[in-house]
Amino acid sequence: QRTLLVTGRRSLQQSPRWEHLEPQLGTLGIRHHRVVVDGEPSPELVDEAVAQHRHHEIDAVAGIGGGSVLDAAKAIAGLLRPGNSVMDHLEGVGRGLPYTGPSVPLIAVPTTAGTGSEATKNAVLSQQGPAGFKKSFRDPRLVAAVAIVDPSLLGSCPKELIAANGMDAFTQLLESYVSLRASPYTDALAASGMQAFQEGFWPAWTPGDPLAEKGYARLAYASLCSGITLAQAGLGSVHGLASPLGAFFPIPHGVVCGTLVAAATRVNIAALRARDAGNPSLRKYAEAGVLLGGQMFNSEADAQDGLVTTLEDWTKRLGLPRLGDFGMQETDIDRVVANCRGGSMQTNPLVLNDAELGDLL
Repeated sequence: QRTLLVTGRRSLQQSPRWEHLEPQLGTLGIRHHRVVVDGEPSPELVDEAVAQHRHHEIDAVAGIGGGSVLDAAKAIAGLLRPGNSVMDHLEGVGRGLPYTGPSVPLIAVPTTAGTGSEATKNAVLSQQGPAGFKKSFRDPRLVAAVAIVDPSLLGSCPKELIAANGMDAFTQLLESYVSLRASPYTDALAASGMQAFQEGFWPAWTPGDPLAEKGYARLAYASLCSGITLAQAGLGSVHGLASPLGAFFPIPHGVVCGTLVAAATRVNIAALRARDAGNPSLRKYAEAGVLLGGQMFNSEADAQDGLVTTLEDWTKRLGLPRLGDFGMQETDIDRVVANCRGGSMQTNPLVLNDAELGDLL
């Protein structure tokens, strides 16, 4: 009877769907309140929303938007009933208190294909600046009760958003595929997701492509797979670096992924060849090279090099901005490296040293 809608600043409200949704809520006798998320969600936004709406006896939270909206909705839903600050539970920077719940049921409706947040138990929150951070509030009770994945919602995404979010989904698939915690089950989903991404991303990204609708469906599926695989297998060096980069600089998460994935794959492969030539991740990188390149290679090493070449070509074709475009300088590299060894780095195929991470950046 009382719903809290968590949305982005304007895209949903400017779409025909809002003109249909709002009157229907009234017809059904559902009272609704709203929280607007503009940019990456912060602990302050979550705490303010909880303080404002905890006495409204909210029965369900509906997050309709991109990954930032869904992460904010997840955290708000988790704290509406307990009523405490999210800083009590935020990993690494919070007070370290256990989360006891209960969470308000969450309906997650992604309108972008990238984070897979509709299938994960963590809400990523950021505080930007020199002392900034990007950390997770994480608990199984935060997983959405219902996820509605509708590819047609991607139709209103601008080209640059398709690019950034799509590369986030792909990076999550590749990193979970070669993760130290990968299993046959996550491997199957990750490979299936990468195949779908390869088939759907470019039609979805190219304006006026006659196969765009099919591309949206493949991209939405790839994103959902990436959320499941990251939740079960973990990620790698790109996401390890994304945490301090997103905290210290105003870099959208998807842009970090699209900018770094080729370089990170190159560095990982070189380090594995030099220090752990029998690591199964090398075979998986070769398999990904065949899958994405659409051709066979003379050797696993050639297939691995082919994967790096493919990813470098994608980065150039998408024209994604580099780290320097957001104010990062060479003098910042050591600071980023010093703050990157969080959860995602723990499942990278091997431990990269500071010099290798510096080279990557």
